[in-house]
Amino acid sequence: MVAYDPLPGMPAVQDPADLYSADRTLTPEQKKYLSRVYVPNSGSDTVDVIDPATYKVVDHFAVGHQPQHVVPSWDGKTLWVLNDLGDSLTKIDPLTGKKGETVPVIDPYNMYYTPDGKYAIVIAEAKKRLDFRDPSTMKLLQSVPVPCSGVDHVDYSASGRYFLASCEFSGKILKVDVEQKKVVGLLTLNQEMTQGPKSTNHLNMKSAMPQDVKIAPDGKVFYVADMESDGVHLVDGETMKKIGFLATGKGAHGLYPSRDSKVLYVSNRDEGSVTVVDFATRQIVKKWQIPGGGSPDMGGVSADGKVLWLSGRYSSVVYAIDTADGKLLAKVPVGSQPHGLCVYPQPGRYSLGHTGIFR
Repeated sequence: MVAYDPLPGMPAVQDPADLYSADRTLTPEQKKYLSRVYVPNSGSDTVDVIDPATYKVVDHFAVGHQPQHVVPSWDGKTLWVLNDLGDSLTKIDPLTGKKGETVPVIDPYNMYYTPDGKYAIVIAEAKKRLDFRDPSTMKLLQSVPVPCSGVDHVDYSASGRYFLASCEFSGKILKVDVEQKKVVGLLTLNQEMTQGPKSTNHLNMKSAMPQDVKIAPDGKVFYVADMESDGVHLVDGETMKKIGFLATGKGAHGLYPSRDSKVLYVSNRDEGSVTVVDFATRQIVKKWQIPGGGSPDMGGVSADGKVLWLSGRYSSVVYAIDTADGKLLAKVPVGSQPHGLCVYPQPGRYSLGHTGIFR
């Protein structure tokens, strides 16, 4: 638990000892939404819709060029497909699961919302900027240039006053003040040393390539997945210092808290596995290998917490994994290069974006 001065307009934290305490059960309103898994296929410019009860694709529709993520709006009433190279967003109605209008937006690689719901923040990765937009109309209100390459993933502090953003191609983490809309901190991640073959008796140097970012339930530390260092960095957001590292597996990529806030699931894309990290001890407790390997990437946890859904980025499938024991429940064929899939509905009072970061 950390002391904090909350961002004005942000819904009060329900339990300061557990930032995810509101993410347990669906409300009556949320239960009206269709239970579906929405899969953006970056390589085929389509979205596949999976019924999680049957593990079958029940709908399929074309969207703009290179859809990267499906993002719930702040109020959860709209899902947005981010067509990165198509410079557009396509709406999905979660009540019907059907495609709606497409809105022009420049370079929408990823998208988040400020905790007060005032702004949508489009992560314009190629343009090296954060675009603050009207969350309803998507009208551009202010652009914030970033001093790094490959800005892509974000999560917020307990107070909601700042967020950390990973810069994939620079090995850096940014700290951005929400009210000032300004970069106020920069951390260059340490390169991780790995032991080379015994015959050579030397250390291999690997550069950092940070990916997903997720804050711990107690708000004391941010976890940052790193594909090149093959693990997860622990970062103190207040001091902007790295305080630890966990070697989870090759190509560490996506980060997802369990519904009970006890563990963090880490998808290791380059070795086809998922590592389970205990939040209380900050230690690895399990590793689950996908039978036959694969490329687990982005996704989310089911509303009841029983299934972890992950896209197989270079395998043209989606994995459904039992969170009780890591058993592969299903491998669902989808389009080419499935990426930031969204499991919906998800419990929580409001969405901070990405594939579903709820508080």
